[in-house]
Amino acid sequence: MRLYQKCMMLLLVSVIILPLILANKAKASLEISAKSAILIDANSGRVLFAKDEHEKRRIASITKIMTAILAIESGKLNETVKVSDLAARAEGSRIYLEKGQEIKLEDLVYGLMLRSGNDSAVAIAEHVGGSLDGFIYMMNQKAEQIGMKNTLFQNPHGLDDHENHFSTAYDMAVLTKYALQNATYKKVAGTKNYRAKTMEGYWKNKNKLLTGLYEYSTGGKTGYTKLAKRTLVSTAEKDKSSLIAVTIDAPDDWNDHISMFNKAFSTYKTYSIMKKGYIKGVDKKIYQNKIFINRDISYLMTEEEKKNVVIKTSLLKPNKSWEKNQEKIPEIVGQMRVQLDGKTIAEVPVYYPNDRNTPPKVSFFDSFQSVFMQLTGGAKWSI
Repeated sequence: MRLYQKCMMLLLVSVIILPLILANKAKASLEISAKSAILIDANSGRVLFAKDEHEKRRIASITKIMTAILAIESGKLNETVKVSDLAARAEGSRIYLEKGQEIKLEDLVYGLMLRSGNDSAVAIAEHVGGSLDGFIYMMNQKAEQIGMKNTLFQNPHGLDDHENHFSTAYDMAVLTKYALQNATYKKVAGTKNYRAKTMEGYWKNKNKLLTGLYEYSTGGKTGYTKLAKRTLVSTAEKDKSSLIAVTIDAPDDWNDHISMFNKAFSTYKTYSIMKKGYIKGVDKKIYQNKIFINRDISYLMTEEEKKNVVIKTSLLKPNKSWEKNQEKIPEIVGQMRVQLDGKTIAEVPVYYPNDRNTPPKVSFFDSFQSVFMQLTGGAKWSI
């Protein structure tokens, strides 16, 4: 009886305790010094790692990501900015602007992102927003528009001159994902060195990941104040995968970001799910070799996860009048939905060709080159 009890106890330990030990070991395999951190896929927004990502904290100079994207989106990069006394007197990191100096807005944006110029931030804000207060209103309006739900901007630079200037690691990842859709922003944030065109200045980017520490780094923004401590947003790309990392109050931020990037690149891969082009396997004659999607579908996932991808295509029921007059067929005749473990990860319209809307110029064969077509049983369809 005692032997039986001992065996049962060992079984209980193996069933209940061991998984907890393994889970803690797995959790400990990625040690992050930051009080708040997040790592996301830059394309889909999928969260790959998070630590207190919704906690409101001071963010220091990563604030300037918002300042930069608003300046770029203003369409005024070629305009000349006259430096005010307020801008020239800005404290902290500077590009040493002088009152009355006339500088191209483009130069100010590079000075803002590469050297973290607080004077540059004020000059940009006054020019783009009409006033400092006007620009701060723009910052918060944009934050609301793009889904930054726990953010309040009180200045364009991130200095500790307001009690309620804060954001979260998650919100800053949302902002960066949005900003990366702009080619000019991406270029500025990824520039290692820049020579100003309308003032004296040759600036090296403060982002050490970009300038030498990490080979896959593509850009980002550094930050530090006495109250916020070290903050950092960085981006990296490898093998068609693009990642965004954010840390707030991180004494070892360079290594935090390298650890997160390396862990993700070794665990996940961006797989092609469907190529743009014609949709195969449709039983309705009027749709056969006609309907198509106009963009590729890809997703960052693990080798195991790709086996659980399901592709569902829903189409409008053909109207009898369409057979006589195909001009009556709507431009969008359905939707392709891609699901992973029951969760929708992508949705794209299904088009019927007309004079305004033609299929992408890819071969029928190329349009179906996908890892999922090579799996046993192929992709799963519901049409």
